[in-house]
Amino acid sequence: MLTLGMDSAYKNLVLGLYDDEHLIDGIAKEAFKKQSECIFPELNDLLERNHTDYADLDRVIITDGPGSYTGIRIAMTIAKVLCTQMPIELDCISTMQLYAGMETGNVLLDARGHRAYAAHVENGSVQGQTRILPVEEIPAWLDAHPGKLFGDGYLVDRPADHSDLLENLIQVPHRKIDNVHALVPQYLKASDAYKKA
Repeated sequence: MLTLGMDSAYKNLVLGLYDDEHLIDGIAKEAFKKQSECIFPELNDLLERNHTDYADLDRVIITDGPGSYTGIRIAMTIAKVLCTQMPIELDCISTMQLYAGMETGNVLLDARGHRAYAAHVENGSVQGQTRILPVEEIPAWLDAHPGKLFGDGYLVDRPADHSDLLENLIQVPHRKIDNVHALVPQYLKASDAYKKA
């Protein structure tokens, strides 16, 4: 199965080409607020380098949030066009799964306004809900959820472990999307996601 993986939800642009679960080629680079400018040149280059056309793809995997309002929609829009115009399966993972991979740990992503998206991940799956927490509450939340730290550890002056985004994208459990037209980004609103730990 030939799979294209794409993530533009947060600070990075991640594009991977996979044969089943094996990474053939890909890029993962910081492109904060530049994903829309970079994605097509990088995507076309990736496919050309590997003598592959969009019609060769069997599956597309994307992140559906949380993250930047605009960023999430970039890869999602491309995926929806591909998967409605061609017989290509569409799968999703959360941004939090992407950062933690198969490790047991916590993911923090800057949600701005002195807040962070926070999730505890085990075996590639988010445990409970992804939350939005005020930065001052994060240390206690981390202490209550043992494991490695991924993402924006600088928010709480703690070092973060490296995330292998290209490997994580293909390894974590995916959700198959049966109705591509109904797929919407997983935006978190503070009123919905704020939970005291």
